[in-house]
Amino acid sequence: MPHLACDISQSLWDALNQTTSENGETISHLVSRALADTLQIEHGTLFQVSTSGALVKGVLDGVVSVETLREHGNFGLGTYADLDGEMIVVDGVFYRVRSDGSVHVEGGSSLSPFALVTHFNPETKSTLRPFATMDALCMHLDALRGSDNLFYAVRLRGNFSHLHNRAACKVGEDGTLVQAASLQGEFKSDGITGTMVGFWTPHYIKTVGVTGWHLHFISDDRSLGGHVLGAAGNAIEAEVEHLDDFRIALPETAEFLMSDLNFDPAPTLDKVEKSR
Repeated sequence: MPHLACDISQSLWDALNQTTSENGETISHLVSRALADTLQIEHGTLFQVSTSGALVKGVLDGVVSVETLREHGNFGLGTYADLDGEMIVVDGVFYRVRSDGSVHVEGGSSLSPFALVTHFNPETKSTLRPFATMDALCMHLDALRGSDNLFYAVRLRGNFSHLHNRAACKVGEDGTLVQAASLQGEFKSDGITGTMVGFWTPHYIKTVGVTGWHLHFISDDRSLGGHVLGAAGNAIEAEVEHLDDFRIALPETAEFLMSDLNFDPAPTLDKVEKSR
């Protein structure tokens, strides 16, 4: 990561130290945040729509448009209204992979019930050692994290020797995540070049987010993609950014406001999001 050295007044230095002692925020983070605000850059911010618990409960109406999501990030993942496919966001383009395997570019009016986006500014770049399973890939990615308590964004690029993807199937009124997963399309391919985008979410936030590593894929020719269930590869390039500012937009729909979200969605998410 680049380092900045400059001269500042004693009063600014004293104010920085006082703020740090009062709220525990590091001087590095204070300066980075101030510069990002001044330059109008989203720095280290992860923007999430709704909660994983609401998704499990079947709160699936689209509440935030792609146009709005684009204001908060050029990189991310999620799903679309009624779980009609998987969302992959690469270089500001929003893709939808439907359960029939088709890949579409989405316009600004498309709606999402759950998504995570950020303005991706990678801090580190490395080449991963060979991996033959999803567990091995996640282990390699864990080695690139500096903490269990921050969020991380990762972009993987290269030729994957094997991929196992899925795309949720659209459900009707009163449909659920479990139902969509039971009807999902699954796709296996060998020797495919493309990009994975994903996030690490800390386990202490399990009632809000999909914890651990959550990865979506899009091929370079934009013919295949989806939620990643399994992967194998060699010499895959990994770019990582830590995210220390988490913001969430909660729906104000009657369905969300009246739902009982006082439960742990992790067991259900483990079955439908991470089964391989």
